[in-house]
Amino acid sequence: MSHEKNRRKVSIECIDQIFTDARTHHSWLDQDVPDSLLQSIFDLTKLAPTSANCSPLRVIFIRTPEAKERLKTHIMEGNIEQTMSAPVTAILGYDLEFYEHLPRLFPFTDARSWFIGKEAFIEETAFRNSSLQGGYFMLAARALGLDCGPMSGYNPIGLEKEFFPEGKIKANFLCNLGYGNEDKLPGPRAPRHDFQEVCTIL
Repeated sequence: MSHEKNRRKVSIECIDQIFTDARTHHSWLDQDVPDSLLQSIFDLTKLAPTSANCSPLRVIFIRTPEAKERLKTHIMEGNIEQTMSAPVTAILGYDLEFYEHLPRLFPFTDARSWFIGKEAFIEETAFRNSSLQGGYFMLAARALGLDCGPMSGYNPIGLEKEFFPEGKIKANFLCNLGYGNEDKLPGPRAPRHDFQEVCTIL
């Protein structure tokens, strides 16, 4: 019996929207992003893999004027305009107590015990897997029709104290979300490495 999968490629239009034509945006159209769309982004993001399904990503969506003012004080000057003008800014963080959820998320073995008392392993796992989830998050946003403006350029200590005061969640990066103004892109896409420069097949 053959176990080959006859899986179709997604359309070229889908690939263009998520990768080929997608750009990092810094200027935004005055167009609302509804709460239902933000939930849909997360509902897609959570389906993609993390190690032992640890799922450390935690997200705060900043959209109200009051929340934007709280965020503004922790953003580096060069990033303030693009962040304040974005319909939504997502703070993508990682929970250092993610392992407490493993009995439910990974019930096949006692995965929680792998992490108890191992601070470096906890940090490494949370950071790596929340970074993976951050990438999935942006692909999901693009797939659902939004543009993204991922960035660092903020004061992590101040931001974490402001939005994660309990201390168990750390900020990984920020991502502005909305409908990008194509007329204000800075120019052609910056160069990327060619396959033969950075890839090896063994």
